Amino acid sequence: MRYLRLLGMQFRASLLLGLQYRADFLLDGFVEVFWMATALLPLVIVFRVRPTVAGWSFGEALMVTGWFTFLEGVLEGAINPSLASVVDHIRKGTLDFVLLKPADAQFLVSTARFQPWRGLNVGTAVVIFVWGFRRLGHGPSVGAVGLACVMMVAAVTVLYSLWILTVSAAFYVVRVDNLTHLFSAVFDAARWPVGMFRGVVRWVFTFVVPLALMTTYPAEALLGTLPMRTVAGALAGAFAAFAISRGVWNASIARYTSAGG
Repeated sequence: MRYLRLLGMQFRASLLLGLQYRADFLLDGFVEVFWMATALLPLVIVFRVRPTVAGWSFGEALMVTGWFTFLEGVLEGAINPSLASVVDHIRKGTLDFVLLKPADAQFLVSTARFQPWRGLNVGTAVVIFVWGFRRLGHGPSVGAVGLACVMMVAAVTVLYSLWILTVSAAFYVVRVDNLTHLFSAVFDAARWPVGMFRGVVRWVFTFVVPLALMTTYPAEALLGTLPMRTVAGALAGAFAAFAISRGVWNASIARYTSAGG
């Protein structure tokens, strides 16, 4: 309950900060919806030429794009703003102010800043899901929705863990701007079903940078086509990713030297 209260306080502070300039707040929200709309254009163009690609119809592929849109909102609205500030703290040697507080440092840096207008992506994702099921001619079952929610938790966990690993590199190389840009560029491929990739690229997007777990598997869960064996593997992978990222973070904190030390 203590950490829930802390989370609420952090979110409220970010909301008030964003509302200081209300015109910018609304404009940023509009721009976010616009960019998500343009992200659908490549998908529309591809499926105008072919009715199915790698066994995916347009309606099914929209499910993947919907999950990509949702995770893009989580990344840009919650994960990236908070953890990006860690790099500045490390560079300036001011992370002491976080480490000295009576709460878990990883929790504090992970919830330091939110950009609430990015939450509009969640609404955009719902619209994409509705559009996709209208194209398919049916809705999801209750069981499929429940399983998709489970996969959503796994996807967010993996996304957060990968970002923690990226940020932890700042303790060793200080500047990780190129790494964060590279990660964002790679993550952009998650808007496509992993089955559309071939060979080594597909293997990398399944096991190394698990884009399949983040968007394709939740989409298959929502469609009711995800095998339970894959669900078990995805949950185990998410747990392993979080455990590894936590270990790397603790090891990185242990070698941190402040500006005064």
